[in-house]
Amino acid sequence: MLRTVNNLRKYLSSFSPSTKTPKLYASVWQPFAGWYQTHRVMAAAIALVVVPVFFQAPLVRSLPWLSLTLTSTWLMAGVGLMLRSHSRIWGDLLIGFSWTWLAGSIYWGWFRWEPFVHLPIEAIGIPIVVITLATGRGRVGSYFYLGSLLGTAMTDLYVYWMDLVPLWRQVMQVDPEWVPVVLREGATALQTAIALNRGLLVAIALLTIGIVPLLRSRQPCWWAFSGAVLSTLIVDLLFLGSALIV
Repeated sequence: MLRTVNNLRKYLSSFSPSTKTPKLYASVWQPFAGWYQTHRVMAAAIALVVVPVFFQAPLVRSLPWLSLTLTSTWLMAGVGLMLRSHSRIWGDLLIGFSWTWLAGSIYWGWFRWEPFVHLPIEAIGIPIVVITLATGRGRVGSYFYLGSLLGTAMTDLYVYWMDLVPLWRQVMQVDPEWVPVVLREGATALQTAIALNRGLLVAIALLTIGIVPLLRSRQPCWWAFSGAVLSTLIVDLLFLGSALIV
């Protein structure tokens, strides 16, 4: 009788769901989930560089103190998101963004007519980023900030290389209605073989720095870095396009 019961159990167990199914599902889903996550991080990084061009730029010129105060809003929102496991990566990214917002508020609010202090002010978050990375935390936000800073440095390098500092100061000092005229003159100065060749070199450098991490790593921090670097090209092209159109 006991042997019959055992045989019946074995027979019925053959119809029970296999424990291998969840493992198989996880093995198939995990690579896709990682791919989806990294691409979302990159898209968010690009948005956090490009969108403020249209939002922060006009705000900081008219209400610099409000723009500066918003830094604490982004920072607190980032900390709040980091306290939740499912949104930690987005909080990390938002904290890194808050340092770029802080630097942008300070420079474009009070020092925008002096291009030589642009990069030092943009680098204001480096001590915090170094400490954060040394403790093994905040890699996504820190890499985003460093990518944004590197993109800014490359753009400034082109400005110095092409001797556009006087034009920069003029754009920042003239009345708003004269800005299109100054930009048109600047765009004309850039329509030379030397300007195009130098611009191409800077663009190739940015593309290389931005694409290589995408090919070598699936870590979200590197994709945030690449998104910030590559979005510099988008912003530069937007400015160049606006200068040619006006």
